[in-house]
Amino acid sequence: MAAHLKKRVYEEFTKVVQQQHEDLSAKKLRLTKPSKSAALHVDLCKATSPADALQYLLQFARKPVEVESVEGVVRILLEHYYKENDASVRLKIASLLGLLSKTAGFSPDCIMDDAINTLQNEKSHQVLAQLLDTLLVIGTKLTENPSVRMRLVEVACKLQLHERGLKLQQAIYCQACKLLADDYEQVRSAAVQLIWVLSQLYPESIVPIPSSNEEIRLVDDAFGKICHMVSDGSWVVRVQAAKLLGSMQQVSSHFLEQTLDKKLMSDLRRKRTAHERAKELYSSGEFSSGRKWGDDAPKEEIDTGAVNLIESGACGAFVHGLEDEMYEVRIAAVEALCMLAQSSPSFAEKCLDFLVDMFNDEIEEVRLQSIHTMRKISNNITLREDQLDTVLAVLEDSSRDIREALHELLCCTNVSTKEGIHLALVELLKNLTKYPTDRESIWKCLKFLGSRHPTLVLPLVPELLSTHPFFDTPEPDMDDPAYIAVLVLIFNAAKSCPTMPALFSDHTFRHYAYLRDSLSHLVPALRLPGRKLVSSPVSTSITPNEDPSQQFLHQSLERVYNLQHLDPQGVQELLEFTIRDLQRLGELQSELAGMADFTATYLQCQLLLIKALQEKLWNVAAPLYLKQNALASAAAKQILEETYKMEFMYSGVESRQVVIIHHMRLQAKALQLIVTARTTRGAEPLFGMCEKFLQEVDSFQRCFISELPHMQGSFVDKLLDLMPRLVTSKPSEVVKILQTTLRQSTFLHLPLPEQLHRATATIIEPTGESDNPLRFTSGLVVALDVDATLEHVQDPQGTVKVQVLYPDGQAQLIHPKPADFRNPGPGRHRLITQVYLSHTAWTEPCQIEVRLLLAYNSSRSKASAKIPKCTWSDSTEALPLSENGIEGTIPFSKPVKVYIMPKPARR
Repeated sequence: MAAHLKKRVYEEFTKVVQQQHEDLSAKKLRLTKPSKSAALHVDLCKATSPADALQYLLQFARKPVEVESVEGVVRILLEHYYKENDASVRLKIASLLGLLSKTAGFSPDCIMDDAINTLQNEKSHQVLAQLLDTLLVIGTKLTENPSVRMRLVEVACKLQLHERGLKLQQAIYCQACKLLADDYEQVRSAAVQLIWVLSQLYPESIVPIPSSNEEIRLVDDAFGKICHMVSDGSWVVRVQAAKLLGSMQQVSSHFLEQTLDKKLMSDLRRKRTAHERAKELYSSGEFSSGRKWGDDAPKEEIDTGAVNLIESGACGAFVHGLEDEMYEVRIAAVEALCMLAQSSPSFAEKCLDFLVDMFNDEIEEVRLQSIHTMRKISNNITLREDQLDTVLAVLEDSSRDIREALHELLCCTNVSTKEGIHLALVELLKNLTKYPTDRESIWKCLKFLGSRHPTLVLPLVPELLSTHPFFDTPEPDMDDPAYIAVLVLIFNAAKSCPTMPALFSDHTFRHYAYLRDSLSHLVPALRLPGRKLVSSPVSTSITPNEDPSQQFLHQSLERVYNLQHLDPQGVQELLEFTIRDLQRLGELQSELAGMADFTATYLQCQLLLIKALQEKLWNVAAPLYLKQNALASAAAKQILEETYKMEFMYSGVESRQVVIIHHMRLQAKALQLIVTARTTRGAEPLFGMCEKFLQEVDSFQRCFISELPHMQGSFVDKLLDLMPRLVTSKPSEVVKILQTTLRQSTFLHLPLPEQLHRATATIIEPTGESDNPLRFTSGLVVALDVDATLEHVQDPQGTVKVQVLYPDGQAQLIHPKPADFRNPGPGRHRLITQVYLSHTAWTEPCQIEVRLLLAYNSSRSKASAKIPKCTWSDSTEALPLSENGIEGTIPFSKPVKVYIMPKPARR
């Protein structure tokens, strides 16, 4: 019995042990990650000094933080932020908060309140700036939350009082001046801007000079403070300070002139009036009584070490700026000099030597800006011979931008002596020999140089023309660009010097007649001995003093506006003759080229419309519709293209011209509708086209409602009268009405603006003269340098494109970068860029065409912007493009052909 019981107990014990073993084996090991927030808390608690805490934070910043741990870490950081006294530790915590807010999957709205609250009590400018940066990160992360965005805007506005239109109090001026010595760059930058704002708000307020009894105008004191910041340790602050100096034009002249001299000023104190000095003398008595020791000593004892009349850094501020190691500071200083010199002729004379020295700067951009600056102040200065010698040395520069900018400068420069004129001519002729492509720019320069200095050119004429009082001299070669340059100088000087033509030889008169015809934009009309100026009869609507070319232009238009009195054939002949004359006028008179071309284009559109509407062409049998439709359709398409050129290729177009252009475009669309209706079967598609056209007529009325009273008898005027009938008529009836109205409408007069210039482009490189193909491996790219000069182009960075046409019909459109455009002078731009070509292998070299296009968009037209806003939409046929808001493009340069040869890749 005992043995049996013992055996049973043993079995039960074995079963329990096995069950426990199975339970232990079934349990899985769970690995837990250590808490990042707890670890950070422990580290920060162990820190015994701010340096230790900063070290722990730097180590923590190098470790990744999981999304689920971010909120806990943020709470630990904020907790230590409130306890920390050291600004550098708080700065690092604020920086970490911004970094943690960027964590993917974490919503930083939970820490926004704490970040905003910390702004209220924070004193350190560095920490404040970092907290604002953190709030910017939070706002960027929560852009879809309007309440968060509005709250952040409210916080930001409490720091931007002036930008919200609130007037700042003068009391903060002293505090702003103290912040100029802050350790943080952004604080100093904001302080400079704040001081400038106060100087513009309270320029005439009187502020005391520290450690002195003297007082000074606030604008003068602020000028000195900002001048001192031109020597700041941060180049960003130096640039800002130099730029702000240029706008402080209310500063006293003696302060202004001191910026060009490094010697410390001695008499910048506010002077007492004679009445104040006399009153003080009277109250003190003339002689000393002798009763009191030292009573006859000067009333004012000045400690030269204590009195700080003007910051020493302000003396020679522009000298420091122009000699700065950073070219951005030098450019800002040059621009500031320009702005101040434009408002002060005496200061312009004094800063001339400094600007001339900047022509030798090592950075091309600085040299170019210096030239532009001197051109802007050229009316207030006269160059001495030594200064002119330094300026002319720049003509040897390899940069075409620099040389052309210098030519523009010489156009408006005043020279003091005839030796200076001779020196300029010699150096320009050297420039012409070394760089023949500068010919047009040099001729233009000599034109203005001669017209500005007729009395200085007069004594040089015998030498320049190689004339002799007793002997005949050989006749120079008229194909020599240098000789033409000399003649351009002399003839333009002769316009204001009636005694000069007496020094000309016989062949000079012949050469004048030749150049007057071939280069009329460079050679003026002269009253030569024994010769009379040819002039046209003066019209009643033209002033007697008007230029003959202007008279011819206006008379041509007056003649054309009486078309209704002629038969159809006579109308066409008159238009053709007038168009031909205007085109020739534009070729001979470059100053009238824009006006003449613009007018000729408008008359060409009218001629195309008249030809397309000839009655004999429309009264033909149905089988002949095809030919007539093709002629009318081509005419309508060409009119549309020409109207886009008139609107977007000319600068100076006013709203009066835009109305006429859009009216002509509306007529072309009516012609298109008439042509389409003759070949369209079925009423449904024709109904949609008629409805669209009537919508455009309605849009025209809303856009140009103020101009409609001046368009009596025009096509649109008659359409508006017939609008109730058109709306209820069938499509076929609408087409008949349009055809009749087009024929009966009158020819609208085109008013011309005072100035009108056509946008042109000349491709300098590639020249297209090389027969050697540009070889490259197929599938790869090759860079083609493109260098072009642009004239009278509005917004070239947004409108000028480069097009490459391949022999197989492929077209490539390139958008140049904004940095590829330069502005050497008013109305002129330079495009220097690279075009990357690529193609499959060819069997032999072929030519590609490179040309420049002018992109346009009706909604962005400057001329259309002057008209009240309207929903005007046009469908153009001129290379429509949909990318980047481009509606169409217009070629405005001659194409240049370049040989290329894509060769197959080697295996």
